[in-house]
Amino acid sequence: MPPRTKAKQDKSLEEVLWDSATALRSSMDAAEYKHPVLGLIFLKYVSDTFTARQEELTGLVNDPDSDYFMPNETAKQSVLEDRDEYTAEGVFWVPDGHRWQDLRKAGKQTNIGARIDGAMAAIERENPTLRGVLPKNYTRQELTPEMLGGLIDVFSRADLAAEEHKGLDVLGRVYEYFLGRFAGGEGKRGGQYYTPRSVVQLLVEMLQPYHGRVFDPACGSGGMFVQADKFVRAHGGVRNDISVFGQESVPTTWRLAKMNLALRGIDANLGAEWGDSFHNDQHPDLRADFVIANPPFNQDGWRGTRLENDVRWRYGTPPDGNANYGWIQHMLHHLAPTGTMATVLANGSLSSQQSGEGEIRKKLVEADLVECIVALPSQLFFGTQIPVCLWFLTKNKAGIPNGAATRSRKGETLFIDARKIGFMEARTLRAFNTDEILKIADSYHAWRGTDASSDQPYEDIPGFCRVVRTAEIAEHSYILTPGRYVGSEEVEGDGEPLDEKIARFNDEIREGFKKREELQAAVLTALGSLVVSDE
Repeated sequence: MPPRTKAKQDKSLEEVLWDSATALRSSMDAAEYKHPVLGLIFLKYVSDTFTARQEELTGLVNDPDSDYFMPNETAKQSVLEDRDEYTAEGVFWVPDGHRWQDLRKAGKQTNIGARIDGAMAAIERENPTLRGVLPKNYTRQELTPEMLGGLIDVFSRADLAAEEHKGLDVLGRVYEYFLGRFAGGEGKRGGQYYTPRSVVQLLVEMLQPYHGRVFDPACGSGGMFVQADKFVRAHGGVRNDISVFGQESVPTTWRLAKMNLALRGIDANLGAEWGDSFHNDQHPDLRADFVIANPPFNQDGWRGTRLENDVRWRYGTPPDGNANYGWIQHMLHHLAPTGTMATVLANGSLSSQQSGEGEIRKKLVEADLVECIVALPSQLFFGTQIPVCLWFLTKNKAGIPNGAATRSRKGETLFIDARKIGFMEARTLRAFNTDEILKIADSYHAWRGTDASSDQPYEDIPGFCRVVRTAEIAEHSYILTPGRYVGSEEVEGDGEPLDEKIARFNDEIREGFKKREELQAAVLTALGSLVVSDE
């Protein structure tokens, strides 16, 4: 038997599960397949958390030193089936007969699709926060019993057991990994609900949402919130340090986000239902400390004419053909007086003069709201090579954002040109590594004075970053393209005087011409010596 290849040995658990699930997909479209697959991952999660809590209670009721100790078997059972003992600990209640082990036993039966639908419906009934969230269409013809039974087997692996992974973080990782892989397979459609991880990491590392209210008005599947939660915990905070608010207009994506955040134990307010942020704002009174979003690029047909006198258009009415400046002003409207917002937009937002966009941008700059602009490389997003940029805006450049003492940035804007940063993670997809993310973020925080880990003062770097006064931006007609301001990268000289370098190039070129003439003469001589036979 040949030895296993290194590639197989190095596969992560997520990759192994993905390969196994993909093998069962047959000809089913990825966009349709993701919902039953992700729904089963979530069902495994709620069952595993329930089982883990049940086993914890079993130990307590059998421990004479525990306050839960029950000598009577009937009393013990009443505790183990007490719904409040689970929900009080943030554990979803899973009714008997609808738990993962029940489905696993029925995995080879022809009615497994109906059994899964029944489990999803039962869990929704018992847990109000999940109502209308879980998929319940497992009886479709294309979801064969063999496929569903196979998926149940895939997600029943021993290394996905709750007791082996405290906090069930592994299932959160699997869900997030599957989201990314499905998005990659769907191309542009996938980009509508999933922002590539390295872009989210860059946004969060720059924004640093340590504590406060975090809002995403175009939250997709909730990746911004997952990364913000990771950031808080990585810096010694706890989950309750941030309050999460979001909105999503696509019903299926809204459900994906609800499941994604529940998997992470993140208590998020995504509104009472899905809805268009412009026309059905689910958080009208919210003023967030951090706003972070990746809204649709150059969104047209957003019915902006119906909102002509909207209170949000303080700096001008956005054109109906492009919602970029609608998104910016919507986020500003929801931003607290000392808050900071970050959004991904198409590069056209930096220079467009059409339909009044140039005038809106001028007002934003003159109001001293634009804090930082970052130009990013192309091929960062699934299904599109459109170049994009990051906008950072704040209502307070005076130097006290969110209570942290910083230097004043009044009348200044930081431009960062990161178009040359990144590596090709796949044939058509670029990503950032950790060092590249920190290079960008550190420059931003050094300028703001919020980099507590470094005592290095901010310095302009030709070709990469530069601080620009508002007067200079005005001279450029309020165009915000970083390349206009950062200049060219300094090239280290080789020490050769210019006149000597020109003379050397002159000699080298003449020598090249001479060799070409000699080669040409040799070729002609060889051709002339050829004799064509008459035979």
